[in-house]
Amino acid sequence: MAPETPKVSNDDAKEASDGDASVDENHVSNFNLSKEVCARLETKGITSLYSIQAQCFQPILDGKDLVGRARTGCGKTLAFVLPIVEVINRENPMPASGRRVQGRRPVVALLAPTRELAKQVHSDFQHIGQAFGLTSICVYGGAPYGEQERALRQGCDIVIGTPGRVKDHLDRKTLSFEKLRFRVLDEADEMLNMGFVEDIETILNHAKDNANLQTVLFSATLPKWVADISKRFLVPGYTTIDLVGDEKQKASGSVQHMLINCQWSERTDLVCDLIRAKVPGDGRVIVFCDTKRDCGELQEALQKELEKGAKALHGDVNQSQREVVLDGFRKNKFQTLVATDVAARGLDISGVELVVQCEPPKEAETYIHRSGRTGRGGATGICVTLCTPRNEWAIPNIERKGGFKFVRIGPPQPAEMVAAAAKIVIQQVRAVHKGAAKMFMDAARELLAEGAGEHDEGADPTEMLAAALAKLAGHGELRQRSLLTSHTGQTTLLFTAGNNTEIRTPTYVWNFLKQRMDEKDIQLRRLTLQADSKGAVFDVPSELQEKFLALSDTKGPTPITISVCEELPELVMKPQQSGGYGGGRGGGGRGGFQGRGGGRGGFSPGGRGGRGGGGRFGGGGRGGGRGRGRF
Repeated sequence: MAPETPKVSNDDAKEASDGDASVDENHVSNFNLSKEVCARLETKGITSLYSIQAQCFQPILDGKDLVGRARTGCGKTLAFVLPIVEVINRENPMPASGRRVQGRRPVVALLAPTRELAKQVHSDFQHIGQAFGLTSICVYGGAPYGEQERALRQGCDIVIGTPGRVKDHLDRKTLSFEKLRFRVLDEADEMLNMGFVEDIETILNHAKDNANLQTVLFSATLPKWVADISKRFLVPGYTTIDLVGDEKQKASGSVQHMLINCQWSERTDLVCDLIRAKVPGDGRVIVFCDTKRDCGELQEALQKELEKGAKALHGDVNQSQREVVLDGFRKNKFQTLVATDVAARGLDISGVELVVQCEPPKEAETYIHRSGRTGRGGATGICVTLCTPRNEWAIPNIERKGGFKFVRIGPPQPAEMVAAAAKIVIQQVRAVHKGAAKMFMDAARELLAEGAGEHDEGADPTEMLAAALAKLAGHGELRQRSLLTSHTGQTTLLFTAGNNTEIRTPTYVWNFLKQRMDEKDIQLRRLTLQADSKGAVFDVPSELQEKFLALSDTKGPTPITISVCEELPELVMKPQQSGGYGGGRGGGGRGGFQGRGGGRGGFSPGGRGGRGGGGRFGGGGRGGGRGRGRF
């Protein structure tokens, strides 16, 4: 058991932070933290601990084994880093020479499910451990053994790694647990899901007879194996800190969970629009794909479309390149990271404002992990999931197990995208140096005098300036999108009847339109009734929307209003599948990603493809079956 730790003096607390400890019970000065560690925290702007950090600190410091449960993004890494570093210093203080012994064996071993998470934990241990000259080493697969072995021979205090590589070093006798004082399992449930059970148990058995051995385990969930590990390897009477408990909501409460209905063929353009509308500034974006192929092809398309660029992270990206990509993402060298689940598991990157899931995952746990990449460390975030009719089955399962309800939204519309872009462009224009602006005066006069494009000669200067701002913002052309399917060139209209008239069947709407329009103009799709029977929504080609809007009749016995739908009301049933947008009934799977043959295709432009595939960015190829087109 760790020796009793003295309280930090008031003078030390004042040096560590200027905050008011009497107001904030989690202020760092209220904990047994040394002034050296407080100073390291202050360099990161940390003056107060999160709940999981505050509750875990004293039990670990007092030498107790501990099981911690907390949602992702709540700061659990420092929950074990802070007390462990303090204990190491109390038991093995820095020698008077200012140098620790070469070749020393580690006193802390931490296992993490992925190399990315291992590297992030390593970074935290390095930063806090510098307070007392502690050395940390990170070992993981995909990197040469030689460099890791040399580092281990030179000696370290803390070793962090993935189970497979740690086991390898133990087997090769290049790593010894002879002096081990702490063993930590981070995201134990994820290591179970990834098949590390045997490796973990082998590693835990390597140090089971060590004196004063302390075990700390963190897991978002407590499946049977994790509970069994706790009973077998932790000292009876261990402390449990549970910030999840029996709460129904397992997904992060600091994230807005949104759902957009769309067709596979529209996803590339829709992802671009979402990024431009939701994250117009310097915020980061992570887009999740299910396969390496999807990931690579979407990244290529986004790299061409987005000014701030995109990079891919998947299983075929080698370790050195992965590190370059992640470093560039952290440093804001590009805005969007397109990743698969395995590649992005455990990523903890600040400033991620938006997560996009290109389709709902089959498992709710995967959704929770993906959405947890944003809204971390007290910040808020947005997670948008794109869903086709064929993926709709997965939504109730995710909502039930995640303990939340999706907010169903439509795709970004021109007005929203312009509002988001305008603020950024105005800032950019105001930042232009006067000298640079003078260089363009002749061009500006010429533009105003002669006009350009659709703008007539002598056009209003305000109109010309607006055109210039639109171009700067990357919105030379704005496209209306259906709120029901996200199809471009389609506008969703709202049909309502007055005098408390209920619309209970689509026939009511059809009859109204047939009596007032030519049959060739009645090109509506996805006619869907409202849940309250007060109206209906449907899609029409954007070029025909004015004809439909003109049919509003507010003077008849039953006033009828047709307007552009700004936000979808609650709908009573799934949209009807008639008058579809693409392939025939029973086509060759979802649209092609690259137009390569049939079945499912890709995000980049391709040829016609096989039956049911091909078309621009995937959809819209020749239908594979007979019957009416489907959506």
